[in-house]
Amino acid sequence: MKVMKFGGTSVGSAQRIKNVADLISAEKGNVVVLSAMSGTTDTLVEISGYLYNRNPDGAHDTINRLAAQYRKTVAELYSTDEYKAKAASYVKGVFDYITSFTKTLFGEQEEKVILAQGELISTHLMAFYLMEKGVNVALLSALDFMRIDFHGEPDAEYIKEHATAAYEAAAGADLYVTQGFICRNPRGDVDNLKRGGSDYTASLLGAALGADEIQIWTDIDGMHNNDPRIVSGTRAVRHLHFEEAAELGYFGAKILHPTCVLPARYANIPVRLLNTLDPSAPGTTIDNVPEPGTIKSVAAKNNITAIKIKSSRMLLASGFLRKVFEIFESYQTPIDMICTSEVGVSVTIDDTRHLGEIIHDLKKYGTVTVDHDMCIICVVGDMDWENVGFESRATQALRDIPVRMISYGGSNYNISFLVKDEDKARALRALSKSLFEDNA
Repeated sequence: MKVMKFGGTSVGSAQRIKNVADLISAEKGNVVVLSAMSGTTDTLVEISGYLYNRNPDGAHDTINRLAAQYRKTVAELYSTDEYKAKAASYVKGVFDYITSFTKTLFGEQEEKVILAQGELISTHLMAFYLMEKGVNVALLSALDFMRIDFHGEPDAEYIKEHATAAYEAAAGADLYVTQGFICRNPRGDVDNLKRGGSDYTASLLGAALGADEIQIWTDIDGMHNNDPRIVSGTRAVRHLHFEEAAELGYFGAKILHPTCVLPARYANIPVRLLNTLDPSAPGTTIDNVPEPGTIKSVAAKNNITAIKIKSSRMLLASGFLRKVFEIFESYQTPIDMICTSEVGVSVTIDDTRHLGEIIHDLKKYGTVTVDHDMCIICVVGDMDWENVGFESRATQALRDIPVRMISYGGSNYNISFLVKDEDKARALRALSKSLFEDNA
């Protein structure tokens, strides 16, 4: 059994829903996880914004506009009056429900309920279409088995127990369709997974059900060894270790959120990134199998701010780093990179909402310097320190580019460089030539 996840663009129109239906119908017994149709969640957020601001007229206009889009999709998707009527009735019910929030007090919980409607609509439209085509499909509600705990983290034991029960109760179906992103919290209220969204659902569900494979379908051909918008002649990476995928996801690759790989990795279930526009392409496989001596890809993370704290008091001072880190922790600001010396420490952040307060507090311990408009370039692959030469090839490639920081040794899978944003393209091209083209 496979878990197959399709994002918003993959089900973004009637024709794309048909294409996905043809694709998933080719093999029986799989679980299909769907996102909301592209653009829907953004519009639901817009509706919620009007409701927060007690502007029912703005909400009504936006609701009507989105409802009209769905009526058009229903008209184009189904060929029989029976299923056109079923789908139209369901869609009308959803938008009547959303409209009812214009007459009540509106808060965070109500917003989460509204945001959940996108995934509920897309899965119902898909299920109705499959039924119309004669497919024996079971529509499983993610709200019956996906749950987060009081810390906002997935409740793995609950998910395993209830997802297994839901799957077994519908045993014998040709396909099982469910929603990504949405869940319940410990109080039983509608909530969502936030980080990673539907990808996270697929990974959690695959681990819970013991799937043979988790497939993430997008309209992009897997992960590339560089950014194709900047570097010409890039190639899709056909295999990644889970840790390599996590590094790429964190440092700029947009296909897979780093959090999403964890459940699959711990359950030792391979993940494949596949292309809905080219289903025959092999895509990218992510698993726990290492490839020694191989550099896989280069990624970039923009909008980085570097902070240097220099202090003679740091020399042999016990607790200095702890005090520095506690300042960032107190403002819930994660650190990306860190480099230390005997008299100073440099760190990078990408969340500058509390930068002023952080700098103010850091000045208690030393002289603070801030560099804005920076970029982290990350080389990902088998970077174990005993693999002589990889780090020197990367640093040599950047010999003509000013490098503010270098991070190496914290992971066996990456070496990271901090450069100016204006040098990003030049750095990526230089690394691509050194690491991939010159060794092709």
